[in-house]
Formats: sequence, structure tokens, C-alpha cells
Amino acid sequence: MSSRTFANKQPQGQASSSFDFFKGVGQVTGGTLLCITMLASSIVAGALVGLAISFRNLPDVRQIRNFFPSETTYIYDIKGKLLAGIHGEANREVVPLDRISPNLKRAVLASEDGHFYYHHGINPTGIGRAIVVNSVAGSVREGGSTITMQLVKNLFLSQRRAVTRKIAEAVLAIRLEQILTKDQILEMYLNQVYWGHNNYGVQTAARSYFNKSAESLNLAESAMMAGLIQAPEEFSPFVSMKLAKQKQKEVLGRMLDLNWITQKEYDNALKQEIKLGRIRSFQGSALPYITNTVAQELAKKFGRDALLKGGMRVQTTVDAKFQEMAEATVREWHQKLLGQGLSKNQLALVAIDPRTHFVKALVGGVDPKSSEFNRATQAQRQPGSSFKPFVYYAAFATGKYTPSSTVVDAPVGYQDGNGWYYPRNYDGSFAGAMSIRTALAQSRNIPVIKLGKAVGMNKVIETCRTLGIMSPMEPVTSLPLGAIGVTPLEMASAYATFANYGWQSPPTVVARITDSSGNVLLDNTPKPKQVLDPWASAATIEIMRAVITEGTGKNADPGRPAAGKTGTTSSEKDIWFVGTVPQLTTAVWVGRDDNRQLASGATGGVMVAPIWRDFMTKALKDVPVENFKPLSAFPRPKGS
Repeated sequence: MSSRTFANKQPQGQASSSFDFFKGVGQVTGGTLLCITMLASSIVAGALVGLAISFRNLPDVRQIRNFFPSETTYIYDIKGKLLAGIHGEANREVVPLDRISPNLKRAVLASEDGHFYYHHGINPTGIGRAIVVNSVAGSVREGGSTITMQLVKNLFLSQRRAVTRKIAEAVLAIRLEQILTKDQILEMYLNQVYWGHNNYGVQTAARSYFNKSAESLNLAESAMMAGLIQAPEEFSPFVSMKLAKQKQKEVLGRMLDLNWITQKEYDNALKQEIKLGRIRSFQGSALPYITNTVAQELAKKFGRDALLKGGMRVQTTVDAKFQEMAEATVREWHQKLLGQGLSKNQLALVAIDPRTHFVKALVGGVDPKSSEFNRATQAQRQPGSSFKPFVYYAAFATGKYTPSSTVVDAPVGYQDGNGWYYPRNYDGSFAGAMSIRTALAQSRNIPVIKLGKAVGMNKVIETCRTLGIMSPMEPVTSLPLGAIGVTPLEMASAYATFANYGWQSPPTVVARITDSSGNVLLDNTPKPKQVLDPWASAATIEIMRAVITEGTGKNADPGRPAAGKTGTTSSEKDIWFVGTVPQLTTAVWVGRDDNRQLASGATGGVMVAPIWRDFMTKALKDVPVENFKPLSAFPRPKGS
């Protein structure tokens, strides 16, 4: 809570008498009414002391010392562009009192409580006048509330109009002024009050109405905002500029009567052109796949309540323009695939910087407006042959195998449960003896199964767990063919670890989080750990390079050194290409949400590799060409 001094609480050249209530609103006419008002004021002032004793069941205002108003959490891209604001019931950004325009502070005080700095929570004269008005009307027509009373009403009491509630407001206001300074109360009020269109607090309202910060508001804007407090949506300039100007004139007139502004300032403010901002609070977020992923990560880390009310400032790892390019690429290729007979297909794409494991693009589907389901992070689909590099890495890590080691592609059978399992290659043929490099380049199934059996399927599962793939796995003979569920994010992250020679940081879309005061809550500066053997990782990259230069991934060739792997399930329900250059790793998946066959003959090499190539060509347009490190740069693990 700020204890800063309210700037210029006493307007220039004014004695305290300038705050006189009746001077601001006009002299009360009629001697009888004036006498009744004064009598009622005296009665109220004396009675409240006794009422304070009897209202023992009222909330404890001392709780306000630990009160933190709910604030909007803002999400930005890596360059500071605002992507979204996430909030529960209140769209709010809290600012200290010295960052609020003096024009606005004076306008609000003039409009709501001209005696604010001279009373002790209640204004007996105002309450007395309200009693008279309400008695004549036979109902509650006028409140007589001070700013302190309005604050306790917003924080502690219901909004129902009743005499008992007004008395409770007065009692709590007196108590509140005993524990907080005037400046603290005014700061809380300005940050708490509702300004219309789901904007709470001066900062959010100023940005919405005038596209300015609260400290930059001029007199004309400030008077218009102050006029909103009693009926925000009714007097909103977005709804009726005529009514908004009418209320603005009333507030300026009140300030003039109090001698808080000059006649010239009054005239100039009325002539001032009002340039409106735009209603922001109910607009959809930019880049919803990113913002929704961020929201899920924040809720998991800090809890949903903190996400909706905590006022966090979240810098993502994503450049908005880069993400937009990725989304456009997915949409374009969706249309092309429809033309190739892949009806009802969906796509997902995840790009990660292998040096940091920062997510650079994440596209969870063709159209976020038609479906919020994020296939990049939520869809667990079979990776097919794109799983094979995990098996080959496990073999290289034993020190017994190199990319040139010979494996035999020949018929084989394994006892599997109560029967036998006879693996087949995609084309049904057998190619005999070949190197591991060739086996992966041609995506032969039998060699990888043999190697998986040789090193142990539990070792393969251990490798996957190290790489962050947490889907259920059983050490069955068919495991090397990718009969498990994985997400595109998991696949991109795993391949990124190979590309970084075994160094890994947790994949994330969040770079940094602060609270609204700038205190750091989370700093995801990469702190990579060596989780894989560097030589075995480089060996895996080497054999995946052959996939692109001479194998099933030729259609993915981006015109620079690259490594990757195609993936096609036997039922053609899921087709993939996952690949990397030293600076960027990308996974692309195509499938149907109903998990049915895409089309007969649909393969990752023919249909997905070109998507990967197109995206990587755009993504790397201005990125220098780099080569992968050779195997000779790392010591080979010793075979057991």
C-alpha cells in the first residue's frame, strides 16, 4: 500500500474553506430544510459513536492491511507486444497514487467527496442532507457517501441499498480511517472502483477509454472519467458521447466552483477533443494457441486463482510475427492437403530453439475459433517411425554401435505373449545387411526392432523418459515402431535435445514473469543440463541427416544441413515429420480428430515433409547456415 503524499491536495491559492460542500453543490434553499439538515447531521454524528459499539458483527477492517485487489494478468510476446489479458471477475491493473494524474485525482474528489481530506470517514452534513432527501422521497434516493464509505462498501458490504447498510458503511469508514492514511484510502479507491466495460481501477480504464496511462490523462479526459463512477455504462463515451460530455461538464463545473481550476481551464477542457481508445476487456486474445498454453502453464505453476487475479506480467518465448507466420503456413497446407484427398485433416506444429528449449511457435490446429483443443500440447498420437531415433540413440549410448554398424533386414519372429510377432517393413520387402545409417534413412522396421531387443526395451523407455516423453510405455517388441501416444511438443523437445548434443532445459513458452510491481516471480533463463551422451546424440543427428539427404525425408530438404525423421503409422492415421537444424527444431503432425485413416498411401515423407520444409525455409530466411558438430568433436562412450 502506498503512503505517498497526494500531490496538490490543496489546490493553488485555496484556503480550507474552498472545500466547503455547499459552495460546491449550491446553497440549500429554504430555511426549514437547512435547519432540518443541520439537526439531522448532529443526530447522525452523535448516534454513530453509539452505533459503532453495537455493530460488533461487522467485518474487521484491519484485514485491509493484507488486502490485494485482483488484477489482470497480461501476456506479452518476446518483444513486449501485448497478446492477452486474463482475468476473473475484474480486469484491473494496480498503480500507485503518484502514477495517477493530479487532474484525475482532483476530478474524482470534486465529483465524489470534496471534503475528503477534512473528514474522518463520514461527512455528517452530506449524510444529513441525504436523510432529508430520502425521507421526502420515501426511499433511498441519495447516498451521502464519502470516498471512504464507498471503498468499504465495495470491499466489505453488499450493494443493496438500505438504511442499515448506510449506517454500516459509516461505522466501517470511521474504523478504516483510524488505520489507513488518506492517501492510502484514495489509492485503494481509485484502483478498486468500477469504471465500466469490465474495467476496474484507473489504469485499465484509462487505457481502455483513452489509450493512455492513468498518469497521462489531461483535465478533459479526467473529468469525463470521473463522471463515469455513478453509472459507468450509462455515461460511457463508447455508448453515448453526448451523455459523457454532459457528465464531464458537471464535473468541471464542480471543480470550478471549488476554485480547483480556473475559468480558462474550464473553457479549454470543454473544447478539448476527446480521442477514444477501444473497449479491450472482452476482446479475444491474440495468438490463442500461445496464450492458452501460457495460461495452462501458469495455472499449473501458481494456481488458477493467481492466474485470474494475480496481476502477473508474462513474457513469452514467442515472437508474434513468427507465430503468425507459423499459423499461416498451417492454414495454407491444410487447404493443399484437402486438395490431395485428406479430408477432415488437422495439423499441429511446434518449433523449439534447441539451444534454449524455448518454444518459438506453437500451432495446435487449423482454426482456434472453431476448436480450442490444442493438438500441439494435448493430442497424444502415435509417432510411427519418428520414434526410431530414440532406439538408435539408446544403442549408440552403449558404445557398441556406430552409424556404420551393420544390421540385417531379414525375416524374424519373436514370442509375444501367447503367440508370435513377425515384424514387417512398410513395403513388405527385406533388404538384407545394411548400415544403421541406411536402415534409418530407408525407415526399415526390422533392423530397429532387432536393435531395440539387443539393448533392451527398458533402456529405450529410460531414454524416452529422460527426453520428457511421459506417455505409458510397455517394453513390448513393437515399441520401436512408435505404438505409443506422444504430443508434437514432446517430439519437438526430444529432437531438440539431440540437436543440442544432449543438453536439455525444460521446454517452455514462458521466459519471465513479474508481478505488477516488477518483482520477479519466475525467471526461465535456460539452465541446461547434460542429460544424454553427447557422442551418441551427435551420432543420432548424423543418421537423421541421411534421412533427408538420401532417404524417406528428401522432400524436407531446406537447402542447408538438416536432420530429421518421417513418421507414418501402419494404419495411416498419423503422419509426421520431425526435424532440426542447429538453431531450430520443428515437429509437424497431420491426422484426424476422430482418429480415422487419413487416406490410403498417406505418408509423412510425401505429405508432411514438404510442410516442414516450407515452414523451415520461412523461419530460417535471415538465419545464417550452420553445420552440425562432427562425431569427432566428442569422445565415444566405452562399450560395456
